[in-house]
Amino acid sequence: METDLHELLRSLRVWDPAVTELPPLDPAGAPGDPLELFTRWFAEAVAAGEREPHTVSLATADAEGLPDARIVMLHGADADGWAFATHADSRKGRHLAARPYAALVFYWPVLGRQVRLRGPVAVAPADQARADLHARSTGALAAALTGRQSAELDSPEELARASQAAWERAEREPDAPVASWTLYRLRPAEVEFFQGEARRRHVRLAYRRTAEEGWDRRLLWP
Repeated sequence: METDLHELLRSLRVWDPAVTELPPLDPAGAPGDPLELFTRWFAEAVAAGEREPHTVSLATADAEGLPDARIVMLHGADADGWAFATHADSRKGRHLAARPYAALVFYWPVLGRQVRLRGPVAVAPADQARADLHARSTGALAAALTGRQSAELDSPEELARASQAAWERAEREPDAPVASWTLYRLRPAEVEFFQGEARRRHVRLAYRRTAEEGWDRRLLWP
């Protein structure tokens, strides 16, 4: 039987009370620094059983300004920015070289929450990229060693051979270097916290970085 996409879409609901809690967000009690609130929300997402809360949508634009987006993994967040990594010669790496500006979106449906960030992106020092890669799993190193991300693939067999060789090297040389592996940090100019509300009176708390390196807080209409 052929699937009716529109009928299927109409059958779906967001934030099923059986699996979703919508905690309140009091803007008056929010901290002055968005990193503090992000850390709190991240911990609460983990505690609530959110699956893969460290995955995040990364949006970039190419040299012509055409947008692109994909899911990446958060590697950390501190005063220097929100960190993620990829190959410098991948599509997103090329985008960031041409236009070093990006946006991130976290979505944690178990709590009806989103966190949106955008701002300039800087390349971290090479030693930090190496330490980040080698602190991860053997599989992560093998994937990095396989390389050629976003390049055209001639056949699944070609990938299988390259991947097998990369796994063998990763197991043999856990500190093997990957020259193209790059750690990036997005230093947000804006951070928005979205808290869903059952009557659609969603709370949107926006932080904007000021010239004095502080933060200005505003509420937005949902």
